Amino acid sequence: MDSNLHSPERRLIELKMEHADLDALIDRAGDEAPTDELMMRRLKKRRLGLRDQICRLELALDPKEPA
Repeated sequence: MDSNLHSPERRLIELKMEHADLDALIDRAGDEAPTDELMMRRLKKRRLGLRDQICRLELALDPKEPA
């Protein structure tokens, strides 16, 4: 059971959830009239980093080329 808590598949799900949460937060913050540009840049940078982590993990779990 403990191995399931730290499995790559679970980590992938957590990263995707965090990415979706950041997407929603960025969308809501963009709708507000006075936006904090520094905060928006940081959120977008974090979202981009998450996307990179997700891509790397997906490739590690399901390589496109046969081994």
